[in-house]
Amino acid sequence: MGALCDRFGRRIEYLRISVTDRCNLRCIYCLPACGIKWLPREEILRFEEIREIVRVGIALGLTHVRLTGGEPLIREGLAELVQMLAAIPHLEDLSLSTNGVLLSRDARTLARAGLRRVNISLDTLKAERFHAITRFGAVSDVQAGIEAALEVGLDPVKLNVVVMRGINDDELVELGRLTIDRPLHVRFIELMPIGDFFSRERLVPSEEILACLGALGELWPSSGPGGCGPARTFALDKAQGTIGIIGAVTQAFCAQCNRLRLTATGQLRPCLDDTAAVDLKPALRPAIDPGRLAELVQQAVEAKPEQHSMAQRDAGTPRFCMAGVGG
Repeated sequence: MGALCDRFGRRIEYLRISVTDRCNLRCIYCLPACGIKWLPREEILRFEEIREIVRVGIALGLTHVRLTGGEPLIREGLAELVQMLAAIPHLEDLSLSTNGVLLSRDARTLARAGLRRVNISLDTLKAERFHAITRFGAVSDVQAGIEAALEVGLDPVKLNVVVMRGINDDELVELGRLTIDRPLHVRFIELMPIGDFFSRERLVPSEEILACLGALGELWPSSGPGGCGPARTFALDKAQGTIGIIGAVTQAFCAQCNRLRLTATGQLRPCLDDTAAVDLKPALRPAIDPGRLAELVQQAVEAKPEQHSMAQRDAGTPRFCMAGVGG
């Protein structure tokens, strides 16, 4: 195995893979109410192609893989892909990001296939508010998914909360309290200027989030659970879980960025905040060419920018939606 480094000396170890652009929710900060035009199925990467990308990436130095969407659990046969990836030597971590609606159905199968841990979106605990934010679904389904993840031993179970002023910022303490009695790790994420929902008025800075959570008691810096994400992690005395703050806008973590993002159609993006990408399909179709694939992955790494521009924007950019790049 090698070491995959960009022009700024950052070691690239983490690949997020969108397995589908489709989703069973329409979260207000991710998709328009009318949805988007889904990609033709023939354009979506096949499982064998994803496996080869991961195999080549690991040979170059990648160690962590996360499956995302859209909503990955609506991709038929996802457990088969998990099993294929889990069997690749030297893959240190295989995780999943999901909205949790279907997780109670699939958690046991995924765990048996080799999935190690899961991140679940949970922006509110209130049923009516959940429906207003997601436009579909029920928070009870997500709560059932969380219970299933804990029951089958996926560890750690992280809950992702996108904080939005005037929408769910009055629930931060209640959500943070979930970490006390159960091994749940709640991550509070700043609203990012991607898509057309963002505004400065809706952005709650990470320091404000942290100050609000102080109502729970003294928060101690913590090493946190497994993973290689960007959260600053804290814990309450005797709490089973942890609290994380991800200040993607006001406290950008670009200097420590260790990731690439693969879209469902094979576009390898060096940065979440940029539509620039390297197309891997020429090395996958009509036949897989591992040498060419390695060259294209290296090309994407070399194209990583030093810094994103989220902090400079006062409004969201409708260039692309979060669902299209897997968050």
